[in-house]
Amino acid sequence: MSLWGAILLAVSLCADCFAVSLCSSVTVRRIDWKNVTLISLSFAVIQAGLLFAGWGLGELLHGFVGHAARVLAFLLLVLVGVSMLREGISGKQEVRNLDSFRNVLLGGLATSIDAALVGASQSIAGLQWKGFVPLFAAVFAVTAVSVVLGILGGSRIGARFGRSSEIAGGVVLILIALWNLFR
Repeated sequence: MSLWGAILLAVSLCADCFAVSLCSSVTVRRIDWKNVTLISLSFAVIQAGLLFAGWGLGELLHGFVGHAARVLAFLLLVLVGVSMLREGISGKQEVRNLDSFRNVLLGGLATSIDAALVGASQSIAGLQWKGFVPLFAAVFAVTAVSVVLGILGGSRIGARFGRSSEIAGGVVLILIALWNLFR
C-alpha cells in the first residue's frame, strides 16, 4: 500500500474518533495536556491495535465480527450519545466525558471496530507486512492527531455554547451511530 493510500485510509478511519472526542469534550473548560496526550494515545493504540488484530486474523475475524460490528458500534455510540443528552438536559455532569478510563475505552472501541474490519479486508486482499506497516503507522498517527484536534475544538465549542453544545453532541453521536448501522 502506498503512503498516500495509507494516509487516506487512516483519515477515513479516524473520522469517528474525531467526532467522539469533539462531542465528548464540550464540557472541558481547561485543557490538561497530560490528559489530552493520554486520551489521544489511548484512541490511537485501540484503533491501530484493532487494525493489526484484523489484519492478523484475516478471514476468521472478518467472518465473525463482520455481521456484529455495526450493531456493536451502534450500541456503544448510542450509549455515549444518550448519556450526553441526559447530562445536557439535566445539567448534571456524570462520567460520560473522556475523564475516566471506562469512557475512553468505550469511545475508543466504539470508533475502532471498523479498523478491525479494514485490517481483515487488507489481509484477505493479500497485503503483506511490508505494505501493512505504513497503514498501521498512518492510522496510529492520524488517529492521535484527530483526537487532539477534537478535544481542543470540543472544549472551545463547549466554552462558547455551554449545555446546548452537549445536547447537540449527544444528538450527533446518535446520528453517527444510526448512519453506521444503516449504511
